[in-house]
Amino acid sequence: MDVKHKFIRKIVTGTASEHDSTHFDEVLDEHNTSRDAYADKGYPSAQRSEMLKTLGYREHIQRKAKPGQPLSECQKQRNKRIAKIRVRVEHPFAQVHHMGGKLIRTIGQARATVAMTMMATCYNLKSLAMFLENEVDAFYKSRPQKSEVRLLGSIGG
Repeated sequence: MDVKHKFIRKIVTGTASEHDSTHFDEVLDEHNTSRDAYADKGYPSAQRSEMLKTLGYREHIQRKAKPGQPLSECQKQRNKRIAKIRVRVEHPFAQVHHMGGKLIRTIGQARATVAMTMMATCYNLKSLAMFLENEVDAFYKSRPQKSEVRLLGSIGG
C-alpha cells in the first residue's frame, strides 16, 4: 500500500490455510518512495526485523504481549502511533470488502488471483478518478497550498 495516496501497489494471494505473514516479503515494494514498513501484531519476528534492516527499511511492526507479560506503556504508545498510520492501509481493505470481500470462491489459485487483482485494480481506478476530480496529482506531487500560492503571487506581483 502507498500510505500517502492509499493506492494498492502490490498484491499476493494465497490459500485460506496460509497466514498473511507468510507473504510479507513478497509485498515489499522496492520502488515505493517510503522506506517504512508497517504491520500489525501478527508479523513480528527477529528474523523479519533483521531482514528489513538489511534491506534498508524502517520497521514499524506492532508488538504483541506474551502470556504473563503485558505490554509496557512505552510499547502501548508505540503500537498506538503505528496504528494511526496503518489505518490508512485498512481503508482500501474495507473498500475491497464492499466489492465482494477477500473471500473468493473459485476453483484454482490462478482464478482467485485474477479476481483479487481485478478488485485491486478497480479500487485503484476509483481512487485515481477521485484524485483527478479533486485536481490532485496522484503521482507524488501535491497541489500547492493556498499560502504558497499567495506567497508566490506576492513575490511576482
